[in-house]
Amino acid sequence: MTESIRTEPTLSSGNTPNMALNDPTQSAGWERATLEKLAFASLREQRAARRWKTFVRLAWLVFFIFLVWFGVSRATPTNAKAAPHTAVVEIKGEIAAGADASAEFVVESMKEAFEDDGAKGIVLLINSPGGSPVQAGIINDEIKRMRAKYNKPIYAVCEETCASAAYYIAAAGDKIFVDKASIVGSIGVLMDGFGFTGLMDKVGVERRLLTAGENKGFMDPFSPMSDSQKAFAQQMLEQIHQQFITVVKTGRGDRLKLDTPGLFSGLFWTGQQAVDMGLADQLGNVDFVAREVIKAEDVIDYTRRDNVAEKLAKKFGAAMGAASVKTLQAAPSLR
Repeated sequence: MTESIRTEPTLSSGNTPNMALNDPTQSAGWERATLEKLAFASLREQRAARRWKTFVRLAWLVFFIFLVWFGVSRATPTNAKAAPHTAVVEIKGEIAAGADASAEFVVESMKEAFEDDGAKGIVLLINSPGGSPVQAGIINDEIKRMRAKYNKPIYAVCEETCASAAYYIAAAGDKIFVDKASIVGSIGVLMDGFGFTGLMDKVGVERRLLTAGENKGFMDPFSPMSDSQKAFAQQMLEQIHQQFITVVKTGRGDRLKLDTPGLFSGLFWTGQQAVDMGLADQLGNVDFVAREVIKAEDVIDYTRRDNVAEKLAKKFGAAMGAASVKTLQAAPSLR
């Protein structure tokens, strides 16, 4: 039997194994281990830095949400206000779907005010040049319905401007108060746009519009308007105008001086003239109405407005919609 010979590593004078000194694989392994330790340490530092940044951002987000909640909670009236007060709902700017003066927001605000036992009367504080007759019609109908249901008075107070669709709304109130220099009236309807057919002929641009239905391209600004189409549009405007006139006559009743020249022509007048014509009842502001008419001097604003989160959501939705439109524009559209 042959004996196996085992060679023990010898020690140098510095007590270091000669194998570790002479073997290149051992040296490479040590360097690799050191690099790995350094890499893991760097990764741990980066992770710690990312966690700290995430924490700071979350802290700011929580703080921002708290500020928004605090602001909204302070601005939104509660449903239990026992003390007598005057409720104010503001109608400001364009009356249109999606705007602050939309039927959705105004009706919601009025409903909250009417349902509050502490509200002894409602004031519509109007400062608007007009807008959609549909939105104004919805608000007008809801004013009459809620006033009958809750048996509370509602007054319109006009500031700078109460014209067109804004006056459509004001006409439903029990009384209309104006400033002597307010702009009131404009009882009319319009449909506006541009026509570029003459310019296109001069420039040499050809309009290529394909439709199924002879009037599908009606009101297209790059196509000529026929006499029959113009007559159709005028008939539609006359019908909406007549609806407007009926609402004003119904709301104002015997107070309206129907013999006034140009009353329903779309003209507008100062607040003082509006009082003389019966379009308004008297001069006055919110404080005057609260103090002298409703007899509740405390004024509480019930106006429903977009909060910060809703505005951001709408902007995000608009951006997404714009991206979708750009995508769809590559294909023929069917409208």
